[in-house]
Amino acid sequence: MTRVLLAVPFLLFSAPFAVAHGGGLDASGCHTQRSTGQYHCHRAQAPQPPSNGFSFRNCTEARAAGYSNIRAGTYGYGLHLDRDRDGVGCES
Repeated sequence: MTRVLLAVPFLLFSAPFAVAHGGGLDASGCHTQRSTGQYHCHRAQAPQPPSNGFSFRNCTEARAAGYSNIRAGTYGYGLHLDRDRDGVGCES
């Protein structure tokens, strides 16, 4: 019984840390979610990864070339194509 009473304060203190992110964040506080492949950030205003040097001028141009849901760091991605800054441009 004493052990249980001693454990209660520990559990109450550690509960907020248990619901925090499990780790695996890069230096910007971002990661790719394994289940969806979506790159997103947990820290406010974290920078998005740079594109590979080429980006479409706009989503109309991207869709005309057969591209949509362009992930950050892949061909054609540009931050200007990503209105909600979630790492996916020209979302359909």
